[in-house]
Amino acid sequence: MKWLRAVLPVTVLVASGVVAAPADAAPGWQKYVVAPSSRDVRPVKVLSTTGDVANPDGLLGRGVAVLKRQAPPPKPVWPAGTTAAASSFHAPNSGGNGQPRTYAPGNAVDGNTETFWNDDTIGVYPDVLTITAAAPVTLPGVTVLSNVDGVPQDFTVEVLDAGAWRVAASVSGNTAVQRAVTFDRPVTTAQVRITVTKDQNTPSGEFSRVAEVWPGVVADPPVPSAVIDFGKVVAGYPKIAFAGASANRPGVRLAFSETRQYLGERSDFTRSDFSGGPGTDQYAVPSTPTVWRDTKGCLAGTQVCADGLHGFRYLRISLDALASDAPLAQPSGEVRISGVSLDFTPFLGTPSSYRGWFESSDEQLNQYWYAASYTNELGMDTFRESDVDPRGAFSPSLDGKLVLHDGAKRDRDPYVGDVAVSGLTEYLTHQDGTAARNVLADLADHQRADGWIPPASINNYTLPLFDYPLWWVTSSWDYVLYTGDTAYASSYYSHLVKALDSWYPSVTDSRGLLAKGLNGTSGYGDYAFLPRTGEVTYYNALYVRALQGAAGLARATGHPADADRWLSRASGVSAAVNQYLWDPAAGAYLDSATGAVRHGQDGNSHAILAGIASPAQAASSLARLAAGALPYGNPFMDNDTLVGDGTKRVYAFTSFPELQARFRTGQTASAIDQIKRMYGWMATHDPGITAWEGIGEGGSHYEQGYTSAAHGWSTGVVPALTNELLGVSPTSPGFATWTVAPHPGSVSWARGAVPTPKGALSASWSQQGSVFSLTASAPRGTSGSLVVPGGRVVLLDGRPLRAAGPLTVSGGTHTVLVVR
Repeated sequence: MKWLRAVLPVTVLVASGVVAAPADAAPGWQKYVVAPSSRDVRPVKVLSTTGDVANPDGLLGRGVAVLKRQAPPPKPVWPAGTTAAASSFHAPNSGGNGQPRTYAPGNAVDGNTETFWNDDTIGVYPDVLTITAAAPVTLPGVTVLSNVDGVPQDFTVEVLDAGAWRVAASVSGNTAVQRAVTFDRPVTTAQVRITVTKDQNTPSGEFSRVAEVWPGVVADPPVPSAVIDFGKVVAGYPKIAFAGASANRPGVRLAFSETRQYLGERSDFTRSDFSGGPGTDQYAVPSTPTVWRDTKGCLAGTQVCADGLHGFRYLRISLDALASDAPLAQPSGEVRISGVSLDFTPFLGTPSSYRGWFESSDEQLNQYWYAASYTNELGMDTFRESDVDPRGAFSPSLDGKLVLHDGAKRDRDPYVGDVAVSGLTEYLTHQDGTAARNVLADLADHQRADGWIPPASINNYTLPLFDYPLWWVTSSWDYVLYTGDTAYASSYYSHLVKALDSWYPSVTDSRGLLAKGLNGTSGYGDYAFLPRTGEVTYYNALYVRALQGAAGLARATGHPADADRWLSRASGVSAAVNQYLWDPAAGAYLDSATGAVRHGQDGNSHAILAGIASPAQAASSLARLAAGALPYGNPFMDNDTLVGDGTKRVYAFTSFPELQARFRTGQTASAIDQIKRMYGWMATHDPGITAWEGIGEGGSHYEQGYTSAAHGWSTGVVPALTNELLGVSPTSPGFATWTVAPHPGSVSWARGAVPTPKGALSASWSQQGSVFSLTASAPRGTSGSLVVPGGRVVLLDGRPLRAAGPLTVSGGTHTVLVVR
């Protein structure tokens, strides 16, 4: 389709007789907003109960729920002198909390539930534990108590019977921490052998962990529990209103999860996982009524501990207690609950808080835009020491400031690669950029002496990533473009120069390309910690984009010579990418010049956006990326030579530049198809609504329960639809100049507004038959251009246009009508 660019005059009249546009009806976008209406958030239903639970609706505030449990009977014991041996066991260490621990097989028969056997072959099987009793015992079965950090899922139990080993029981798909295993028939034996062939994979690793094997079938009273559903992922501090309890300080254990699949007897993720924690939050309920607010810390020493803030959809509440919490909390008694709620701490995105909005004739696109906005809101929160990633992420320089965390539940740390997307979503929805600026400025303040800029505060600002300093540059340019904060650009201009003129030249090879491995960077990672080396297209295409953004920052701060120099370097890198990294046989850019031949979504997409690819190369590259299309998106690699699931793994983070490239090269239909496959999949699979960190084989959460199901870097559908489909973008700092260039495809109409420092810039377009109509309203004192399809008749504010020449400038309201 041929498109006409018209630069608009200062004073024009709205055309009369224009085809009815959606602007004729009041905007209805507010109905798509999905955030809670207040910070006091309540669950929507009780999903299930186990054990003795009366009136579970009391958890929803409808009366009082009562959980009861009798005291468990004493456990059977092995004869004195019983021993255990194993195929392997982990060496002693501090256990992550400074307390020395051992993991020998004897821990499984020592009668102490706080010690456990831990094999030493992570993810490798079989793991074998052999128990030799000091004297024969008669066994109807055994009971296996796992450590909560890893449950054996598939295992067999053999007994030495009449001098020969035989399988007495097999277990598969186990998720219970305590599993009673009944034998096919009772046996008298002196030896029992447990062979594990699959374990639960947890943040602490995929190991066999067995705390105790009891000689007999232990039938403890069932743990009373209830699972409640908040309807969508939420974040904040859970609260429970207790109407009272028995006098023995019964314990309550809380397990959280974003999905039902990964909600077991432990949470899908807790910060304490990194220090050997139990995977649940504990509370000892007093006998008098009280409201408990989940707070990070322990009741006494290391007993009865909780993590505080959580990101989750589902909550399991159980009347139970860790053995290590005795006598402060007991696993029996009675607990009465009159309601559960959440203190919602992230940005509260109600309709009144939206400064920018989007709406179109396509209901699904509207839903995905607001779902992604909510995903981003969940990560926009105050940086607090108690709530951030425990791996050295706390920083006094960020404490108390509004930031963009990467995810609702983890890592809860501001990463600049995530800000590259979540920052755009922030600017286009609610915020003035404060959250993004706080992150960008803080990372620059921690720049290394050689010019490298850290990716995040994690590991005390030392996590070695190769690509993230480039994201700092592009994100800084985006921030200035959307907010007009050139004072920020001036304050951190020296940091920009140091990163681009010191550190990146130190990792540039003789062919003028960035090469990971130079200057001690062989161990550096990237956004996915991929084992790539040498000249990588993604790194170099992103480098070109960073140099182009840096040129914009240079001009905005009065450094035109630097701008020219960086653009010249960008041109040289572009030429080298085309000379050395283009694969004519595949019609796409190589992932890397070294190693197996493969072609990446990230490198090819960024090469198009950077202008490295010619139109023919762009079309060919995009065809290559589409060839591996999956029901849940486009994979980030075209084969599995880099990682075993390269053709099955989908990242919304790397899909966003592909969406941009498709829109900008006229492939609107394929862009919308990709959006609907990827965001549609996430919207219709648990937990629904929010955008996941990554999608794995078969549409699964790509890192099982560890996966963040509400991740800011996956919100690119917001800028894709606003900047590309609706077509509104800044072209100079603070929208002093702008463009409205729709890519409508088959969408009938779209409208929306984008916040600027001088007020909203709104656009509305529709197409019906051969007629296309566009209306834009921009703040006075700005100027911009409209890009519309060419046609037989083109009217600007009711006046015919001559197709040859642009018209002049500026803000106000303007309408273009095209008859094709």
